[in-house]
Amino acid sequence: MDNHGYCGVLLSLTLLSLAIHGSFCFPEINGDNKGSSRTTTDKGKGWAVLVAGSSGYDNYRHQADICHAYQILKKGGLKDENIIVFMYDDIAYNSENPRKGVIINKPNGPDVYKGVPKDYTGDHVNARNLYAVILGDKSALTGGSGKVLSSGPNDHVFIYYADHGSVGLLGMPSDYVYAKDLIRVLQKKHASKGYKSMVFYLEACEAGSMFEGLLSSNLKESSYGTYCPGDPSLPDEFDTCLGDLYSISWMEDCDISDLRKETLENQYERVRRRTTNSHVMQYGDMSHKQEFLFAYMGADLSNRSHTSTSDISSPSISRAVNQRDTKLLYFQQKLQKAPTGSQEKQGAQKQLLLEIAHRKNVDYSITKLGEVLFGHEKSSNVLMNVRPQGQPVVDNWDCFKNFVSLSPMNIYEKYCGHLSAYGMKYTRAIANICNAGITTEKMVAASDQTCANKPNV
Repeated sequence: MDNHGYCGVLLSLTLLSLAIHGSFCFPEINGDNKGSSRTTTDKGKGWAVLVAGSSGYDNYRHQADICHAYQILKKGGLKDENIIVFMYDDIAYNSENPRKGVIINKPNGPDVYKGVPKDYTGDHVNARNLYAVILGDKSALTGGSGKVLSSGPNDHVFIYYADHGSVGLLGMPSDYVYAKDLIRVLQKKHASKGYKSMVFYLEACEAGSMFEGLLSSNLKESSYGTYCPGDPSLPDEFDTCLGDLYSISWMEDCDISDLRKETLENQYERVRRRTTNSHVMQYGDMSHKQEFLFAYMGADLSNRSHTSTSDISSPSISRAVNQRDTKLLYFQQKLQKAPTGSQEKQGAQKQLLLEIAHRKNVDYSITKLGEVLFGHEKSSNVLMNVRPQGQPVVDNWDCFKNFVSLSPMNIYEKYCGHLSAYGMKYTRAIANICNAGITTEKMVAASDQTCANKPNV
């Protein structure tokens, strides 16, 4: 099996440190770190950027994850002025939320919404603002609080992003974060000496593909929602997943551990053991593995119950749901719970049938498009091809963007309809169409031919 799509990543850079299905680590600006554990004597401020890239009540878990992360950082001593939060903010007071004004990240868990800064909400949660925040460029912002990552060469930066993802991109409510653009922004931040070290935790399907061709990576798996309907511990009032498996694993580890004594490597191993449905991976500068989490997340000194030996591989998660299927599960739950013969049940049934029809339409459209472009025999091999490790997922990013971007230039959406979080699983196929040298004109003609006769489902 090829390994191109892990959903949790840790990337760690001394100039840029990150995590995929967990984390990434980037190299250190001063270049003098030899892998020793960072202590509290290490000077520099802590900064954080927290991003929930989705909207809609069925995506409850992403904003719950981000709010929980904020509470960890706040208790750890990071100041609100140094924590920048992106969240659509349509969950806490949503008409479907059974606990108005409250968001929880696990069954019977505490309210994680209270006190969270509303820096970038609604339409201000977009790729342009994210890039401007990371670069510290206030002039490029459109709306929001105006807070940016004003970190310097002695500072430590933590970025955490939770959302839907696919090959070469991450979701946003109204646009996408493309791998090439994100890498460019991180490289620019590095060149400007905008941090001493950076750690990036990423929860998204095929998260590793964001750095394919830049860092060695494994990239082809789905992210999983957890604390979902069907889990015996979930209160019956919830129809949606409360968290994501990788995310709740690292955060629940933080909740019970002394971050002054736990290293990035310690947390990676604990989270890896608990995240059994997909692989947690590390990328970047691995000399940072022995750094203490305290440097990036602070530490809750008031909690005397911390134990440095606690292991969150227990409790186990009784049910994890593929991120691509959480919306379907949400509609199924609404239909099941609605009173027989009620308008609510009719509405829920309509929503479920529309979602099923949409998924069938996307499956048909992509399959047929490949056959129109490459013929029936070759289509599957071309669309599903996985490039050798070390190569970017696509060579022509303009071609890729023109086909999938959330804009009037989106060829697929213009002719075939909304791609959606479910349809994002086909972005590798779209990248391969571009890699095969198909011109815009040919893609337009093939899309028109494919979707003019799409089945009525």
